[in-house]
Amino acid sequence: MNKKLVGFLVLAVVAFTGGWLYAGGEAVASNGVKVVMYQNPSCGCCSKWMEHMQANGFDVEVHKHDVNVNDIKRKENITPEIASCHTAYIEGYLVEGHVPARDINRLLAERPDNIRGLTVPGMPVGTPGMEQPDGRVDQYDVLAFDSANKTSVYASY
Repeated sequence: MNKKLVGFLVLAVVAFTGGWLYAGGEAVASNGVKVVMYQNPSCGCCSKWMEHMQANGFDVEVHKHDVNVNDIKRKENITPEIASCHTAYIEGYLVEGHVPARDINRLLAERPDNIRGLTVPGMPVGTPGMEQPDGRVDQYDVLAFDSANKTSVYASY
């Protein structure tokens, strides 16, 4: 099939679905979903997570120098049990750490009102931004957390 025709069809599907492209039964953000991310200036894995988000169609606004990430965590009551290296705001939800884009897309598609956000506590090997040259991926959970920081497993890898 002609590449121009394929491109046109993809754009038509995205326009028809209101900016979401459905691939393999999963909603994949096509464009326009803004991520406001706070990270320490010297953190390379945070920048790699940002690249993962951009590769999945998110518009990422990064704050490295204008705010202390720990101040954001204190303001949002991100406790050490759910904390990771960076904090992001995405359409009213908090995203803490190396959460895969596919889980954020699911969150935005479902829009649950009983959770405050998603987290991958710590920095597990193999999460987006923590990939290893040998391809190693440790088992990890993406956790949903509510206003009291009570967690539940949202996805397992």
